[in-house]
Amino acid sequence: VVCPFGTRRLPGVVLQVREGDPPDKVRALAGALPASLPEDLTGFLVELAQYYLAPIGEVVRLALPPADRETAESTRTGNLGLFDEKEGLATKKIQFVEPTAGIEEPAKLAAQARAILAHLRAHGGLPIARLADRWGNARAAVERLVELGLARVTVREKEPDPFFADAIARDTPPVLNEAQERATAAIVSAVREGQPRTFLLHGVTGSGKTEVYMRAIEAAKARGWGVVVLVPEISLTPQLVSRYRARFGDAVCVLHSALTPRERHTMWSRLRAGEVDVAIGARSALFAPIKNLGLVVVDEEHDPSFKQEEGVRYNARDMAILRAHRRGGVCVLGSATPSLETEHLVRTGKVEKLVLSERARAQAMPAVEIVDLRRVGAGPTGDRRLTIPLYRAIEATLAKKEQIILFLNRRGFAPSVRCHACGELVVCPNCSVALTFHKGRAGVVRCHYCEHEEPLAPDGAPCPKCKARALALEGLGTEKLEESLAAAFPSARVARLDRDVASGKAIEKVIERVRSREIDVLVGTQMVTKGHDLPHVTLVGVINADAALSIPDFRAAERAF
Repeated sequence: VVCPFGTRRLPGVVLQVREGDPPDKVRALAGALPASLPEDLTGFLVELAQYYLAPIGEVVRLALPPADRETAESTRTGNLGLFDEKEGLATKKIQFVEPTAGIEEPAKLAAQARAILAHLRAHGGLPIARLADRWGNARAAVERLVELGLARVTVREKEPDPFFADAIARDTPPVLNEAQERATAAIVSAVREGQPRTFLLHGVTGSGKTEVYMRAIEAAKARGWGVVVLVPEISLTPQLVSRYRARFGDAVCVLHSALTPRERHTMWSRLRAGEVDVAIGARSALFAPIKNLGLVVVDEEHDPSFKQEEGVRYNARDMAILRAHRRGGVCVLGSATPSLETEHLVRTGKVEKLVLSERARAQAMPAVEIVDLRRVGAGPTGDRRLTIPLYRAIEATLAKKEQIILFLNRRGFAPSVRCHACGELVVCPNCSVALTFHKGRAGVVRCHYCEHEEPLAPDGAPCPKCKARALALEGLGTEKLEESLAAAFPSARVARLDRDVASGKAIEKVIERVRSREIDVLVGTQMVTKGHDLPHVTLVGVINADAALSIPDFRAAERAF
């Protein structure tokens, strides 16, 4: 509905209707809007708000569609700003913000505008919608940057959705092994009988969990149920979406951050009308207005990205169980390393465990070797973290024309810069954490929290505290590891995958280069660990694996495992 609110008109959602005469001094509604939330979804939102003690308005906003033209017209106030020429939905063109070259920023620039400018300079320009997702007041900050000549706004053609850009041939379901058959039978039986149950599908890596999900989705669709599939990071799983499209055609809806408001609204309307009955996305897909929802699948349920860390702090894994339970439907949680909470639910009888203990293609599990850095010396590179066993294994793999992935959860060249004369650490002025040295673009130190950055040449720059020219780089980052490998194996094609070199669609381009064997060694952060199907990778090295145990987090051991 449209509500008069002071001098403004705001969209609101009716959760209950009060019978009887209205109280005094209550203003009449200004009108009704065409969109409505499914009744089961509003009930779920109220429960979520009560459980997490979150304001109901903030919770309901998670499930609302982007404002369509009718909503924009109904709530118009008459003040048009830089971004309001196309009120409501964006057209096929998107507004892009780019930093201008060679203009110094004024000293009095607000902290948010300064952070956005640093982010733009680091990434070379971004859609305004992407900035608004990260900074609540991004549009006002960008308007200020435009006024000062530090940024410009351009309009570009919207590229086609990367998840639907290529045609996909339909597949034929493979023959299931015995364990997959048992797991599928249990879930499909619960779907067909309409039993409200929750399953943990505990399957080792490569055991064919996705095929079990797809058989369950087929059963749900046959029964007339809608389906939500939650995955940890949609930008890292285009191949997963391709598998669903190969099985179900384009009757799947992919919800991801790169959609324009127009595309989001179209997806929302199609789901609400029941034209599409399968929604795939990250945690926010939990609030999709699916018609007759009956099956919710949470892939990689242990992943920390299912926990929303700002605004309404909800855990999408727990809420997926609640949403399925409210509808009398089935919830399937899949993982090779289930979270302790889910394991506890199994042991207390609230969740039924289904085990896939072998790989689907009858391959053996990999041999794992732990190398103790205290006892094993450095390889020819001289870096103790590239040990002799790992160096020899890389040599042997390259000789066989096979591929290698090296995982190091530290981006940049060196995680910290310290003065050897006085011991001072170079820290971020905003966050008080160590600044990471990035060698690219003539050398800068950057904060990985607020994106603050400043130039630094560690071999000649004075210490900020004692002014001695004794700054030294400490630790190992992906940038330095890439450089060391390129020097040690000059004939090998080495590439890096982390947030500094790729985001969004660019991630899949790097993975595609590995798939087409244009890359021999891929070095990267957590992006390289996300279940990519890379058949020619036969060696994986985890650099300094136990560093993950010392992260200040009570789950450090669980996440390292």
